Amino acid sequence: MPLSTEARLPDAPGGPPIPLGRRLELPGRGTTFVREVDGPPGAPTVLLLHGLIASGGLNWFQAFKPLSKHFRVLAIDHRGHGRGLRSWRRFRLADCADDAAALLDELGIDQAITVGYSMGGPIAQLLWHRHPEKVSGLVLCATSNRFVPGVRERLAFVTAVSALAGTTRVGQLVTRLPLAPLQRRIPRAVRARPDSLRQWARAEMRRHDARMVTEALAATTNFDSRKWLHPVDVPTSIMVTANDRAIPPEEQLRLYLAIPHATVRQHDEGHTWCAKANFGPALVQACLDVAPDPAGAPETARPR
Repeated sequence: MPLSTEARLPDAPGGPPIPLGRRLELPGRGTTFVREVDGPPGAPTVLLLHGLIASGGLNWFQAFKPLSKHFRVLAIDHRGHGRGLRSWRRFRLADCADDAAALLDELGIDQAITVGYSMGGPIAQLLWHRHPEKVSGLVLCATSNRFVPGVRERLAFVTAVSALAGTTRVGQLVTRLPLAPLQRRIPRAVRARPDSLRQWARAEMRRHDARMVTEALAATTNFDSRKWLHPVDVPTSIMVTANDRAIPPEEQLRLYLAIPHATVRQHDEGHTWCAKANFGPALVQACLDVAPDPAGAPETARPR
């Protein structure tokens, strides 16, 4: 049955209006979790790949409804995150990309516009690199083709993502930290929401696997696609967060050097922009940039 963008999580009364999800077996890989919204008839598919220490629900709760006006929307929980696949193997970004490809196969989807936020950016790049036939377009947001090379930047990165969606916990990694200092780092747009949203976010993040999230941090900070990203042959949009202290804008703009045909949009936002209400409409426009004729798109919104 189609899932409504107004559906709420049954175990989190008062949580954000996000689509219900379902567990899905990926043959030979394990069980993952996906949230799905049917867009207009014949709409292209957008595959959303979340960032570190987030989940499909946490990273994209502001985007499901606006995207669904033009696209079919899928949001997977990556390995070790939320309800995502669990494995004793070491966390690898390439495995996450292969999981995403397997998800598309299992749902009978030939191609998707692939959207990566933060850690999801490397996963999106790897999906295009390893399964180019699956990717019709790329949207890369608050991300780069290499990640935070220094210790100070790594600490800033962890601090930024720990504030995502108003949560004060990073899975099982920081449950003993004092509450007040982390609350002060929560973006204003999230602090203004009801406590029920924060409670939902905490519950969502408590589902993380601590070992796999720790390994995901190491994998992300060691990522570097500069040797192989340059021949990107699909429409690409780069969303630069100009006030980002986790991934500086100059690092994000390295993507433009690798993909000179890309559309670049700069936004005066920080690394947790995805928790704000204005993120959804901006993401829609970036997806329209790489989809020449998405279902339901007004003529003025289509790229020319």
